[in-house]
Amino acid sequence: MNYQMFAPVETYGSRAAIAVGTPPVDPRRGQSVSIRARAPLRLGLAGGATDLSPYCDEFGGAILNATIGRYAYAHLSFREDHRLCFAAHDVKQDDIVPLAAELPLDSGLILHRAVHNRMVRDFLRGRLLAVTVTSTVDAPPGSGLGASSALVIALVEAYRAAFGLPLGRYDVARLAFEIERIDLGLAGGRQDQYAAAFGGLNFMEFLPGDRVIVNPLRVSPHYLYEFEASLVVCFTGKSRASDTIIADQVKAVTEQDSGALEALHQLKSDAIEMKQSLLGGDIRGVAEILNRSWLAKRRTSGSVSNSAVEQVFELGLKNGAVAGKVSGAGGGGFVMFMTDPEQRHRLITALNDSGVMATPVQFTEGGAEAWTTNR
Repeated sequence: MNYQMFAPVETYGSRAAIAVGTPPVDPRRGQSVSIRARAPLRLGLAGGATDLSPYCDEFGGAILNATIGRYAYAHLSFREDHRLCFAAHDVKQDDIVPLAAELPLDSGLILHRAVHNRMVRDFLRGRLLAVTVTSTVDAPPGSGLGASSALVIALVEAYRAAFGLPLGRYDVARLAFEIERIDLGLAGGRQDQYAAAFGGLNFMEFLPGDRVIVNPLRVSPHYLYEFEASLVVCFTGKSRASDTIIADQVKAVTEQDSGALEALHQLKSDAIEMKQSLLGGDIRGVAEILNRSWLAKRRTSGSVSNSAVEQVFELGLKNGAVAGKVSGAGGGGFVMFMTDPEQRHRLITALNDSGVMATPVQFTEGGAEAWTTNR
């Protein structure tokens, strides 16, 4: 049996009114059945940082992003004892605790714990069930591909499917945002949760009053193929400055720093313009906007770039790249390049020879999804 997401809802309603679902898998007899879920990672194409408060609360933010063929996975199964067992296999961490209504969030696998806390409190009416929840992610932490948020989405989706919760994509994304930004107090914006929940190539609007609108773009397949064939991503190393960068960007809006604020306005304008270029098949125009956005992004914080990032950019430009930017906050993580598709192999080879793990990009359409399987 396949458990898919419910249809998207237009607004994010009160979860207090949602009834607790009956688990599709009887926890007393479902030991051999596992709920699996996955959520895609994303490339930030334009508008990054305009989804941060207080910028989007005051001016409204605009983001263009696309999900790619890398995923966060979550697996949930019921246990017969009185323990909660969490594991993140990709980072080799285990977290085993006794059943409790509220798990502390100052130790262990805090993303797994925070999702479990919310599910017990908001949807299961305090009902305690022993479960094993494991996860893997197809990118390292600090990659700039929205990996942490995709993992939270996958975890939420696994619980949603396990307990038959009537949550739409907007609901799942908003819940994941609250878990990361409010419950855990992790710095960041809003785009990653919505990208992972919806999937595909989307133009997103983050408006005052906490309103979010996700607009799927219907780009001609031929235009999309050309764009995809023009892209290369490479990993420069874990981003160690994202909190600093986000703090700088928040401070710029709070203190009305004219230079950084102007750069944020430019990033939002670039997202709107890149959307139009993609819809019109102007791939050269997309590259020009990408370069312009990279220059603007660097003006939002002195930590967006560093010597390691600049070395990768220099190497890319010498080997066929015509445009590029860091995906995510900056300071490291993944860099995306655009090149003539005929030059892509040359660019990938040069980057790999330097040791930065370059690969092509494959866009995906689907968002978060869940299914069951015999273990």
